[in-house]
Amino acid sequence: MIDPLILLAFLPAGLALNLTPGADMMFCLAQGLRRGPRAAWAASAGISAGSLVHAIVAGLGLAAVIAAHPGVLNVIRWIGVAYLLWLAVKSLRATRSKIPDTAPAHAFREGLMVNLTNPKVILFVLAFIPQFIDPARPVLPQFLIFGALLGLGGLVINGMVGQLAGGAGNRLARSEGFARWLGRISAGVFGLLALRLATMRTQ
Repeated sequence: MIDPLILLAFLPAGLALNLTPGADMMFCLAQGLRRGPRAAWAASAGISAGSLVHAIVAGLGLAAVIAAHPGVLNVIRWIGVAYLLWLAVKSLRATRSKIPDTAPAHAFREGLMVNLTNPKVILFVLAFIPQFIDPARPVLPQFLIFGALLGLGGLVINGMVGQLAGGAGNRLARSEGFARWLGRISAGVFGLLALRLATMRTQ
């Protein structure tokens, strides 16, 4: 399905991109601090699932849609800004002790939504993966494979970042006062991500 030499070129490039700190890594770090390691891994899984969705949609012809309707990216971007601000408000209102046992399920959905509403990820998938696509072979399966590899790398790296943050958060959150500060820190991270998304250029 994919030339082994192309795959060998893709793997280190994809790993380097996964290791670059960005919105996904910061989101998992905030989830680890606020909700603990399990939620951080769930958020990382949601982000990886979102990356796979992006790869599928790109393989189905998203580039043509964006070329015909460039405003689509701006709509997605502002949905993402609103969602991140809503997460920031939630973080300020809830202490760590009040977070229910369903936190991992919530973290997965939040990670998925944050990834799906980030136009930078869409543009990245459209710019990066096609460099490794062989047009002589079926395109969609290639997008799926490359998207899955990117998602797997991101799952491990972002999950480890959240794991480390969650371990520290678990120790510090025994203090009710510090738990409130963790909520504020998480809200600050979400707010900064919203600002970053609001000011990014999609054209």
